[in-house]
Amino acid sequence: MLTEETEHQHIRLLPQVLANQIAAGEVVERPASVLKELIENAIDAGASFIKIELEQAGSSVIRVIDNGKGIPKEELHLALNRHATSKITNLEDLEKIQTLGFRGEALASIASVSRFSLTSKPKDQEIAWQVKAKGSNMDTMLTPSNLPEGTQVEVLDLFYNTPARRKFLKAERTELGHLELCVKRLALSTFNVGFRLTHNGKEILSLNPANSMAQKEHRIKKVCSEAFIQSAWYIDTNIADMKLSGWLAAPTFSRSQNDLQYFYVNGRLVRDKIINHAIKQAFKDVLYQGRHPAFVLFFNLDPTKVDVNVHPTKHEIRFRESRQVHDFVFRIINQTLADIRPEGVIEKIQESELAQDFSQPQSFVQTPINMVDDYISPTTSLNNEYTDTIKPFNPSYTKEPETDYKTEEGYHQHITDKTQLERSNDQKIPPLGYAIAQLKGIYILAENEKGLIIVDMHAAHERILYEQLKKTFHTAIQNKTIPNTQSLLVPYTISLEPELIEAVEKHHTTLNQLGFSIEVIGPNAIAVRAIPAMLQNSDIICLVTAMLEDFSCMERSDKIEARINQILATISCHTAVRANEKLSVEEMNLILRQIEQTERGGQCNHGRPTWIYRSLKELDSLFKRGQ
Repeated sequence: MLTEETEHQHIRLLPQVLANQIAAGEVVERPASVLKELIENAIDAGASFIKIELEQAGSSVIRVIDNGKGIPKEELHLALNRHATSKITNLEDLEKIQTLGFRGEALASIASVSRFSLTSKPKDQEIAWQVKAKGSNMDTMLTPSNLPEGTQVEVLDLFYNTPARRKFLKAERTELGHLELCVKRLALSTFNVGFRLTHNGKEILSLNPANSMAQKEHRIKKVCSEAFIQSAWYIDTNIADMKLSGWLAAPTFSRSQNDLQYFYVNGRLVRDKIINHAIKQAFKDVLYQGRHPAFVLFFNLDPTKVDVNVHPTKHEIRFRESRQVHDFVFRIINQTLADIRPEGVIEKIQESELAQDFSQPQSFVQTPINMVDDYISPTTSLNNEYTDTIKPFNPSYTKEPETDYKTEEGYHQHITDKTQLERSNDQKIPPLGYAIAQLKGIYILAENEKGLIIVDMHAAHERILYEQLKKTFHTAIQNKTIPNTQSLLVPYTISLEPELIEAVEKHHTTLNQLGFSIEVIGPNAIAVRAIPAMLQNSDIICLVTAMLEDFSCMERSDKIEARINQILATISCHTAVRANEKLSVEEMNLILRQIEQTERGGQCNHGRPTWIYRSLKELDSLFKRGQ
């Protein structure tokens, strides 16, 4: 019910200052929000070096100086108007954005909540000119100034005229952390730009322009840590109009938080659920529970195929062909990890050792090791036709005769006779070397050319069997072989929404290939008459419903594959060699050779490492040899 007071309220235009302050509420969350907009403008202006000066974590002073193209005198006053920009002129430009900024609202919003000045000098202009604004007074006046080619933006006393907003700022240390992270995020996407960040006159970060691969990796090391770059593998794949490049850390460099995940789309750092799902799926059975992968990745595609005008902060985007993007990112990350083998991992560790200081005793911690991941194609059947190809060895199937291992000659002769893996002057020693002992019935100790390999025999054998099972199961599906099915004496009747009924009809052939017999028996109901034999002990109603939801939303289902993989993992775990089972040297070497060739061989199905490497140099340091 309208009151007498509200009855006489009228629609009116907001004052420009108030409109700017409302916009500032969306764009300017904290000092780091201001800094992000100013650095993005400098990058768009073609700057090759950007200097950032802060005082009191940005609440007092934010000053950004660049050597970009500059703004002509006659356009300076327009820069502080809302929706004034040089980056788009029509709807067609908006649909193919290639700059970081484009809305034309940031400077007006910032100026409305601070004491603001903008000084600029293009190359062909004799002197620099400055324009100032002060919160509620948005009237501008040009004055000559002294500045070399480029632009300087100064933001003083942020939120001085909106004290309620200022109260929400965190402690200086917290806000400074956000500011530093802002610079790092932008520095990772613009290697050709140098950065210098100071706070209260003290230098915090200094990054030279990086053009060569070595210079880029040096920047990655300074921003993301040396441990990250030592464990990271470089990606550079281009298919059609999509490209994925950057650094992907091995799963051993996982994090307890998702604080080292940088994903850029056409140079813009984004958070996207399609991308996040693709990466999560790629790492799904190589990460330990509760851990997060680390990466710095750059995804480029046709600008017309991505909508960046979704959110005021421009962190969110929308892909026009999300399924295609998802599959591309998923496949490339999996394939990159699948190509990692022990030989490459050990070489990488040896290279990083050259820069390490072993003068002090090192703690016996896990070195970044091989975490092999692979693109998993659709699952395959595990009926009797295929289980015959799975031959997990029984540790007791071969008993070796007593052999003299006390001499090097005797050991070498044993290897020659038993495993055909003789070591000679013209034969390269395998990456994981040769078994020399079994420790406590749990670990295999092996010697390679450079040091010691320790293998968790159960974890390694579990991964070997798991990959073998998946391969045969997936091959059957690829060959359109119907897996073993279990007919149900009493069919499951499930009530569903119309869109899920439509998914049953649309994907009927795929469901049959997976081993399901599902019939639509009404406008809102289905009957499940047969299921894959391996899933007979599963919660069929929940599984079928989740699967159809996936089909409805994403054109395929990951739930079935995930459930089948869980079953295959359980089979592998119960079939693999157990602790305290004695293995012959032949059997231990067989595990070593198989793990060298097994995809995802660096970790078991639960994300635990299967092997670690300790160089002779590191072992020497433990015993202070040569010191």
